[in-house]
This record gives sequence, structure tokens and C-alpha cells, in this order.
Amino acid sequence: MASDIPSGLTDLATELDTRLAEADERLAREYPGNNGGRQPIHSVYVPADKVGAGLATDWGKKALEALEEFAPKASDLAEATGLSEEAVADALPRVREKLTQEPIEDLRADFEDGYGNPGDEAEDADARAVARAFAADLRNGEATPYFGIRMKGMEAPGRHRGVRTLGLFLQTLLDEHGSLPENLVLTLPKITSVEQVEAMTWLSGRLEERFGLPAGRLGFELQIETPQSILLTDGTAAVARMIQAGEGRVTALHYGTYDYSASCGITAAYQSLAHPAADHAKAVMQVAAAGTGVWLSDGGSNILPVGTRQEVHSAWRLHADLIRRSLERGYYQGWDLHPNQLTIRFLATYAFYREAFAPAAARLKAYLGQASGNVMDEPATAQALASVLAGGLRCGALEETEVVEACGTDAASIENLATRRAGQEKK
Repeated sequence: MASDIPSGLTDLATELDTRLAEADERLAREYPGNNGGRQPIHSVYVPADKVGAGLATDWGKKALEALEEFAPKASDLAEATGLSEEAVADALPRVREKLTQEPIEDLRADFEDGYGNPGDEAEDADARAVARAFAADLRNGEATPYFGIRMKGMEAPGRHRGVRTLGLFLQTLLDEHGSLPENLVLTLPKITSVEQVEAMTWLSGRLEERFGLPAGRLGFELQIETPQSILLTDGTAAVARMIQAGEGRVTALHYGTYDYSASCGITAAYQSLAHPAADHAKAVMQVAAAGTGVWLSDGGSNILPVGTRQEVHSAWRLHADLIRRSLERGYYQGWDLHPNQLTIRFLATYAFYREAFAPAAARLKAYLGQASGNVMDEPATAQALASVLAGGLRCGALEETEVVEACGTDAASIENLATRRAGQEKK
């Protein structure tokens, strides 16, 4: 068949390889695709002076107590959240188990807005105490899948204090645990310039040298909560440049609801994850992070489910609606700030994945050629179908046996399909 190929086409293709070599390399470097890790479905922020060993277990118990007090039956919880009673009854046993076994997926000790400025002596002590608490949880088998701190940012007023807290925390954790846990997470807040991310990248390298850590060991999240972290003065997307400024260290983008809204001039009564200004910022974040392996996280609701039964139910309904809204828009992580929010986080998330399960499994099975179907899916859509199944498996919403049976393939194959690089051919 070689004689059927017009003369010179092979040479032209080879020339194209040369012309596009730099672009190919840049694409592979800047858009490595899904990192294949387990993304937590939430981050729980707790003021640093309130963090102690066993906190996650304690929060799980409090969440179960609140569930028994304010919604002891599935029908009560369905009425409170607006979810169907069938969906609640299906997910609730899994939610109860989650609150018992793994009530927090990502715990963050907050040294920033939720903590304040108690003075150097107090913050030094708290930085060490938080590290010791995390180390104790690791020893006792109670560590959350992810944990870490939010330090003060790179703006001039808090810069020195932030570096000092981070250094003390890392040193104490190394002293107590002997090494840095793989699931350690650091968050950089209040970013107002690309240079601040470059500075955090530089600082991470210097701390690695100081503590004898491997190069590139320290990664960090960017909290996107200022207009300057969305749009630069020349009209370009700041957050896209910030990801690159991290030189591979940026692990996630977290939307900061209330700081961002206030900076845009939105009055407190209308600050929300669902405000158009929030949607715009999160859309920019989403495009900037696509294909980079950087995770996205929405913010949280500041209406806490405390008080009377009516007040708790009202806050639960709002929380459930916001979680569902975020999930539908491709934000699979959010923030929780109170034990009573945990039940709704898991319930709304589990209901989302379980609702998506049957149709996604059927379409994926058809795509893999093991069943007939009336939808012709593209490889990218098949990857999205696998992603929703993998996400449900990771957080406990779905069981491996039911997914394997419905798809006709093993969980590892689903995970591989969910995390493959864009443009890879169907096998």
C-alpha cells in the first residue's frame, strides 16, 4: 500500500513534527491532564486555635447527633433539603457510615481570616500545636485523607507572619512525624499579583532546602478571592498565569466567596456562590485549570445550620441547593465550616452521584462495545462518564461491585479512562 501514498507526504509530516516540536512540548508540560489522585469533596476550615487531635472524629459524632435531633427520619431530611425521599433513603445509610468512618476528607487549620492576629507568641504556639495534633492523628490512625494549613498571604501586612507560621508548622511536623505526609496541603490566600505566586514558589524551594526535602516536594493551593487574581490590567486571565507561575506546585484553585464578592462591590445581603459575579470568576478559573491537573473548589455557605429546627432546616436547604449547583457546574469540592454541615455535604453529593450512576454506566458500557445504546458518545464524553463513576467510587457514594456489574468492566479500567490525557485514542 505504500505506493498509494502520494510522493513527499512523509517528508511533509516529518517537517511538521519539527515545526510543532516546541508547541508539543509546551502542551505536554502545561496541560498534563488529570493527575489521577483522589480529590476531596470538601475542605473543612477550622480556626487554628480550635484544632486538636481527634477533631474529625468529634465532628462526625456531632453531625450524627444533629441528624438525630433535627431529622431522625429520611422523610424529615427530605423535607428539610428538598431532595426526594427516595434519594435520601438510598443515600442515608452511606452518609451515616461516612460520618462514622471518615467525616472529614480535607481538614485545614486556618491561620488567616478565621483566626485573626492574636500576636506572635500565641500564633507561634498554635502553629506548633496544630502540627502536633496532625502528627497525633497520624499515629492514632485518625488522620483525614488530606490536611494542612492556610497561612497568611504574601501581601505586605501579613507576609512575615505567614512565613514564620509556615516554617514553624513544617519544622514541628517533621520533628513529630519524621517526614512530611504525602497528603499535606498548604493554602495561599489573598493573592493580588502573579508575583506573589512566584514568591510562594521561591519560598517553597528555599524551605525544601532548609528542611532537607526533595525538590518540588511542597505544593500549594491558590485561594482565588480578589479581582486581581481573575483579571490583569491588560485584560488577560491572571489565574492562568498564576498556575504557570507555580512551576508545577499549584495543586488546586479555591474560590473565596465573600472576599471576592466584597471586592466587586456586592453588598453583604447578596454575596453568594450563586451570584453572577461568582459564576464569572469560577468560569474563568475553570477554563484556566482545564487540562492542567489542578483541582477546582467552590466556597461555602456562611449560613450555619444552628438554632431552632426551622433555622437548621433552612440552612440545610440552602447548603444542599448550593452543593448541587456546584456539582452540576463541574465544581466537585466545596467548603464546610461547621459539624452540622457535614451531613448535607455528603447527602447532596451522594445523591448527585447516585442519580448520575445508572445512565452514565449504561452509556459507558455501550461505548466500550459491550452493549447497544441509542447515544453515540465521543471519547471526551466517555471520559466524562467514567469520571463521574470514579468520583462516586472515591467518595463512597457508589460501591465497586455495583459499578463493575453495571459497566461490565473493572474499577481500574474506569479509573484509567477517567484520568487519561485528552486526545488519547479509545483502546
